[in-house]
Amino acid sequence: MMPRLGETYDIEIETLSKPKAEYTTDAYFELDLPVAPAVMVGEEIVVEGSDVSDEKLENVICKHLGLPPPEPKKKGILNRLVGR
Repeated sequence: MMPRLGETYDIEIETLSKPKAEYTTDAYFELDLPVAPAVMVGEEIVVEGSDVSDEKLENVICKHLGLPPPEPKKKGILNRLVGR
């Protein structure tokens, strides 16, 4: 998801990955970063401690860049039938 959004929008994607134990140290909390897993766009914490949908993340990126929100994705026939 992230590489695709980095190619679609003029935004730098930085991914941090550390052992889980490093996210619970005093040094990490002093950085004032969100609890992992997390997604930030600029200074805005989009989600903290859980996953985020592609649609929500793309909307936040567009807002951050001053772009109109993307067109909603068309639902397939099966999703329309079951109401998802």
